[in-house]
Amino acid sequence: MNHSARDAHRAVRRCCHLAMFIQAMVINLTPLFFIPLRAEFGLTFEQLGRLVLINFFAQMAVDLICTAIVDRFGLVKPLTVASQALAAAGLCIFAVAPFLFPASPYAGLIAGTVVFSMGCGLLEVLISPIINAVPSDRKEADMVFLHAFYPIGKVTVIGATALALHVFGHRAWAWIALAWAVVPMVNLFGFIKTRLPPLVHESQRERTRTMARTRYFWLALIGILLAGAAEVTLAQWTSAYAQTVFGLSQMVSDGIGFGLFAVMMMIGRLWFGLCGKNQPLRQLLVHGAALTAFCYATMALSPFPAVALAACILGGLFVSMLWPGIVALSAAAFPRAGISLFALLAAFGDTGCGVGPWLVGLTADGVGRAMEDGRAWIFSDLEPAQAGLRTGFLIAALFPLALAPVLIGMRNRRAA
Repeated sequence: MNHSARDAHRAVRRCCHLAMFIQAMVINLTPLFFIPLRAEFGLTFEQLGRLVLINFFAQMAVDLICTAIVDRFGLVKPLTVASQALAAAGLCIFAVAPFLFPASPYAGLIAGTVVFSMGCGLLEVLISPIINAVPSDRKEADMVFLHAFYPIGKVTVIGATALALHVFGHRAWAWIALAWAVVPMVNLFGFIKTRLPPLVHESQRERTRTMARTRYFWLALIGILLAGAAEVTLAQWTSAYAQTVFGLSQMVSDGIGFGLFAVMMMIGRLWFGLCGKNQPLRQLLVHGAALTAFCYATMALSPFPAVALAACILGGLFVSMLWPGIVALSAAAFPRAGISLFALLAAFGDTGCGVGPWLVGLTADGVGRAMEDGRAWIFSDLEPAQAGLRTGFLIAALFPLALAPVLIGMRNRRAA
């Protein structure tokens, strides 16, 4: 490979790594503005939660649309550039919602959320196959290293935004959103200047219906659904768990749930991305799933705060490889698959991300109501909210526990 080709490949990787950072920024920025938005516009908690739900469903819609059209029409570069423009435009609309929609600022917040979520959905579908198309003898490590920029982005955005809100006050939320919009604008020009590697040509592409005849394909989809549920449930509920079960302050709980968890996830992905070329990826995923299930069970059952919180933190390390590892294994199993494979993986993974946290909340509410009605059957010596969350985490342990045999079944690609 000549020097100019290596430089071109490095440029593609840099743009993709920054795009993964942007995806983390778009997903995690809105919850940081919940308190300022509630104070300024008088929004309810349901309205705030609805913004996150809209974000999720907009990404899901884009994932499914891309499954049908991207491979057929060869729109990889235009849509990659569009993803950056949509992310930047959505953040700008979100920031200036009170001026664009003076009669109903919340409508402007929804509009901005839909726009930047469309950009995020495109990123989720396009960036992994682009990295997979870059010539390399360490494709699995490259894929996991790409996904390391998600927790890097999450930690950076949370830390920088929290600091800016502390220094400039809650009313500065709009200026902070505008400042973050600069990042996708910069990467937009990066993708325009960069020559993307060719993906699988339409005439050579393995069709989705062909892949669907194999057992491996369905195991991969089920596996990433369970991986998404295991990862996001632990990430989203750890802070509430620490506050409710052990009475810790929100600052300490957020530091564990949003901070140290993401740091451990970052460490796991960076380690494999930098040093994992010769590591047995599937075996690591099986161990990671089993240890994640153990962390869930420890959080549900341990009476000792230090032990339970250590399980929260280590869970970030053990869960770190699951999502990108399944994407990497699937790409290796179907080397002639196009964008549709990655889009379906993203759609199933996002489904797990939505269902997992919801199921924990549903379980916690149900157990809490049962205890208040005198129908306790587990953790009867605890307060209803504490018993509910512990039971929810015990149920959530089934996600990684079920993932382990799925991964064991992904030994090779065989027809059903």
